[in-house]
Amino acid sequence: MGETHFGFQTIDEEEKAHKVGAVFHSVARRYDLMNDVMSVGLHRLWKRFTVEISGVRPGAKVLDVAGGSGDLARLFVHKVGPHGQVILTDINASMLNVGRDRLIDAGLLVPIVQCDAENLPFPDNVFDRVSVGFGLRNMTHKERALKEMQRVLKPGGCLLVLEFSQAWRPLRPVYDAYSFKLLPLMGKLLANDEASYRYLAESIRMHPDQETLKAMMLEAGFGRVDYYNLTGGIVALHKGWKY
Repeated sequence: MGETHFGFQTIDEEEKAHKVGAVFHSVARRYDLMNDVMSVGLHRLWKRFTVEISGVRPGAKVLDVAGGSGDLARLFVHKVGPHGQVILTDINASMLNVGRDRLIDAGLLVPIVQCDAENLPFPDNVFDRVSVGFGLRNMTHKERALKEMQRVLKPGGCLLVLEFSQAWRPLRPVYDAYSFKLLPLMGKLLANDEASYRYLAESIRMHPDQETLKAMMLEAGFGRVDYYNLTGGIVALHKGWKY
């Protein structure tokens, strides 16, 4: 049994899924509120940019991995139209329930599947697009998850990874102060959960930077990988093509 990171802690790999699950069970009901507060609403623009740059067409089949809140799934549904399909997955039942309820409230019936991104229950070469928004950093074996997402894509399809990344150097002092002082305080005041939001800040710092993630995606079998820095590199969108 190996070791991995849970925020800044080093723990046994088998513990990580349980600990991450506990975090998202805790924050699920206030996840959207906290996203709006933490990003000053920018997360909605980042997600819209992801869908717009995906190049997805009407009739396409899309898999949204670790997409519990349903934000990306909802945007993709409007792009693929009545003849396309979007499937929403998450490993966390609490987050998936939130996403399901929000989609139903919006009048959208989207298939949902509770599953582990490191072992997707889908055949090879099925989807035109696969997306993962702010979920990859919480996965224990990122390389395995990337290979799984590559496997289920059709040749010519692409993976879109929207994730916090390494901010531009001039922004880092302010960003660090925000992440490690203000963010846990907001978690305490708005969600009565300081520890979970401290973990979210720490997990961002432990996630691979832009070039490292690009190299990981190429190693996972993607033929070409581009990335776009958003909001000064605080967030990056990686786009990997399967040839």
